[in-house]
Amino acid sequence: MPQIVFLPNEELCPEGVVAEAEVGETILDVALKNGIHIEHACEKSCACTTCHCVVREGFDELEESDELEDDMLDKAWGLEPESRLSCQAKVVDCDLVVDIPKYTINMVSEG
Repeated sequence: MPQIVFLPNEELCPEGVVAEAEVGETILDVALKNGIHIEHACEKSCACTTCHCVVREGFDELEESDELEDDMLDKAWGLEPESRLSCQAKVVDCDLVVDIPKYTINMVSEG
């Protein structure tokens, strides 16, 4: 069973979290299931960038993002080459290391 290491995030998981994941689950669903409340203002429909994350390890193993996700990512704050929308990136049979950016483009948190 693959693991996702969520790196420490001051607000969401100060100590970081190591989580078990099922192949096919999204990074966002694994985070939420493990008490990491990543914003997802569009309810996982790939219509915003609030669930933006950076896959520090395992990025090349993930399925490629589609055009819609790429278009949304262009609007994300702090975009990096290994950026993905956590609601769209599905876990594969390898471990991942994920960094949740401190900021989103939202002025106010949905939570």
